[in-house]
Amino acid sequence: MRLSQWRASAPVKDAVGPKVSTMVDPVLAALGADADPHVWTVWGDEPAVRYTIFVPTAAGLILCYVRVNVPGEGPRASAKLIRWNRVQMGELAVETQAGHRLLSFQLENSIIKGADAVADQAARFALELFAAIDGRTLPELKGVKGRAGAKAPAKVPGKRTPLARKSA
Repeated sequence: MRLSQWRASAPVKDAVGPKVSTMVDPVLAALGADADPHVWTVWGDEPAVRYTIFVPTAAGLILCYVRVNVPGEGPRASAKLIRWNRVQMGELAVETQAGHRLLSFQLENSIIKGADAVADQAARFALELFAAIDGRTLPELKGVKGRAGAKAPAKVPGKRTPLARKSA
């Protein structure tokens, strides 16, 4: 999902208002994000106070921490770029019950979770991150490739993969 779409669906409109955007956008751009990048936002318990934005780029994953209203200062954004080989990501878990899907995985120090349509979006985002970490092209994020130098597993001539079957 694009940053503009996340802003349109924010649980608290003041948390993504013009004052906050003028703090966030230059920080993301300085670390290599596009003008309207693909992102995942962890709103947390108090989205009117603070939230985290994850932005995959060619160089790595941007983590942008946003404080909406710092007393006496206004909004604040701080960010860091983590190279793909240093990104910490847990397993992607999905559970279904009564036609509903529940998803969760850990990305850096945040738990990303969702149900149904949000679970589908989170799963796509997680799979894109796995691809980037492995050095594969990110399918949803056109033009963004994973970490440089990552190689696909080498194929050994004549060796069968575990899923290959002999024809009888």
